[in-house]
Amino acid sequence: MKRKYLSILFALCVLGIMPTQAQTYDFQDTQLSDEKRIDLLLNELTLDEKISLLSTNLGVPRLGIPSRGTYEGLHGLALGGPAAMNGKKEVDGKQVNDDVPTTIFPQAYGLGCTWDRGAIRQVAEVEAEEARYYAQSGKARRVGLIVYAPNADLARDPRWGRTEESYGEDPYLTAQLSVAMVRGLQGDHPRYWKTAALMKHFLANSNEDGRDSTSSNFDERLFREYYAYPFYKGITEGGSRAFMAAYNAWNGTPMCIHPCLAQVARQEWGNDGIICTDGGGLRLLVNAHHAFPTLTEGAAAVVKATTGQFLDQYRPYVEEALQKGLLTEADIDRAIRGNIKVALKLGLLDGDAHACPYDAIGTDTTAVPPYQNEGVVQIVREVTAKSVVLLKNERLLPVNTQTVKRIAVIGPYADKIVQDWYSGTPEREVTILEGIREEAARHGIEVTYIPDNRMGQAEALAREADLAVVCTGNHPFGTRPDWFFCPVPSDGREAVDRKSLQLPDEDLLRQIHRANPNTVLVLVSSFPYAINWSQEHLPAIVHITHCSQEQGHALADVLFGHYNPAGRTTQTWVTDITQLPPMMDYDIRHGRTYMYYQGKPLYPFGHGLSYTTFGYGQPSIVKADKEVLQVSVPITNTGGIDGEEVVQLYVHYLSPVAEHPEQQLRAFDRVPIAAGQTREVTLTIDRADLSYWDADRHAFVPETGPVELRIGASSADIRCTCVVE
Repeated sequence: MKRKYLSILFALCVLGIMPTQAQTYDFQDTQLSDEKRIDLLLNELTLDEKISLLSTNLGVPRLGIPSRGTYEGLHGLALGGPAAMNGKKEVDGKQVNDDVPTTIFPQAYGLGCTWDRGAIRQVAEVEAEEARYYAQSGKARRVGLIVYAPNADLARDPRWGRTEESYGEDPYLTAQLSVAMVRGLQGDHPRYWKTAALMKHFLANSNEDGRDSTSSNFDERLFREYYAYPFYKGITEGGSRAFMAAYNAWNGTPMCIHPCLAQVARQEWGNDGIICTDGGGLRLLVNAHHAFPTLTEGAAAVVKATTGQFLDQYRPYVEEALQKGLLTEADIDRAIRGNIKVALKLGLLDGDAHACPYDAIGTDTTAVPPYQNEGVVQIVREVTAKSVVLLKNERLLPVNTQTVKRIAVIGPYADKIVQDWYSGTPEREVTILEGIREEAARHGIEVTYIPDNRMGQAEALAREADLAVVCTGNHPFGTRPDWFFCPVPSDGREAVDRKSLQLPDEDLLRQIHRANPNTVLVLVSSFPYAINWSQEHLPAIVHITHCSQEQGHALADVLFGHYNPAGRTTQTWVTDITQLPPMMDYDIRHGRTYMYYQGKPLYPFGHGLSYTTFGYGQPSIVKADKEVLQVSVPITNTGGIDGEEVVQLYVHYLSPVAEHPEQQLRAFDRVPIAAGQTREVTLTIDRADLSYWDADRHAFVPETGPVELRIGASSADIRCTCVVE
């Protein structure tokens, strides 16, 4: 062997080729500070490489920095799915399949309904593990470590087509769940991230019709206290160092070039990482907003705004901007510095050191893939059950297996799980029908099924059954995965706002209820509906969102009483579309959200029922200092079933210096309490959340008068109060 090796070495020398070890660079030294390493890498990069780093790819092959891109990840990694036309994409003129299995949870709207920070973090941890697995195992064509999640936008209006992507209308709830998502995606390691959480879409992006050219107009106080608050917390508390600029403008200036990117997000909040455009943002900046006459001038403005990643073609325009003196290399350095910081945190700049503890994920070829892990499947089932909201129940649920011997399951979403625009493809799915059949078989209950009422067949099945379960709602991408297509007015998705809040199948419900008064509506939907007839006449209504691969098991767990529901609404469900302000009115003080809505809602913000009941004792202040205010309240499960209560604390200012909403959510906790037991629940309010933005001082100023703390089961179900100064 030695002689053969020497012969090969001699031959290489004759040819002038010498085997070398992998080259090392100063920026790979993990003992140096992050900023020093970034400086050293910038010095190594050619101008062409710097321009390349304005894309979504963090790789620099010449310097041994591996290529790592992005994944969508609102409720599971979206490798394939409807957005990719079921995984089929054309690359270099050839069809390639990008569809690989991933774990799919309920839509983000459903995750919000859990009101559970721990559950959201679990979802993110599963995603991060799968991202590393696919990025490092070689089992997917696309490799990425930047995850587009969470969506920190606020669902100020139920007509918004992308309500499905949000955690709801409230800034505090959305911020808390966004922080949990960020922490789960990035992990707890003091130096490295498992993945990078890139929040969407900064800022005030909650209209789809005309989103590429419209302006969201409101004052700085709403910017600070409402629209920007979840992003602020995602950066300062969650640790995210990345977000996507929205398509729209704020007060006339498109977001991808808005001065607040550098002045607020970077300088004030500390986002020293990625800011990227949304897909096609450069072209829309010129062709839709008409902010610049040419793409070259637009590209220069984007880079100068410190937006360091383009999600569309940009290179020729950046190169021309450099040639014309509209851009300098220093401008590009400033814009891509954050991209390099994210690459460093992901361990991509370490060379062969492999100090990142996550580098080994996916390299063990004998390990079970994450999406096949039974523990992961159980997490999906539990999180999905947590997302279920019991909107109404007149002693019909849980199913009485002693008296119910036949169940008729009806509706278009009973035996079909529809993945939304940002879903991946799960390896296995359990539909509602399958979940009910599986559980019913254990009790000798017969289950019949039909998807619709053709020729009156659904009514006939309902008439013969002891219980009818109707599963209906919206189609999450309008039945065709292409832009601007939602044939049903009450459907919506990216690029299309809803034109109606009416449930198309409410006539079906009328017919089924006439045939069998014991009818349960399972509303499988991405957003609220004005289901006034159903609320008045049906004995039980349950809400669940689309997409979860364990949808059927989780819903059956709830229907049959194995899981006591505790999900809560995250929006105000109005009774009529005419109760909403004009769609483009972004000043929520004109009647939006539970904070300013003047009517009586169909379901208030924070609403959700249980199979048990809870009693609230008298609250007491247990801590009050300059940092926090802690309130303790005894909660007793006064029913006969173990359950969870989502304890919500709202503040109401009795003598405010500045104008405030009637009440604002400032603390919450989802707590399990056994039947007959009492639990002391402590809620913590950040003192900073008892302040308001003073535009004259350009700062948050604390309120000085008395504050009423309202504690209860929803924004409209306050059980006890106390007053603090």
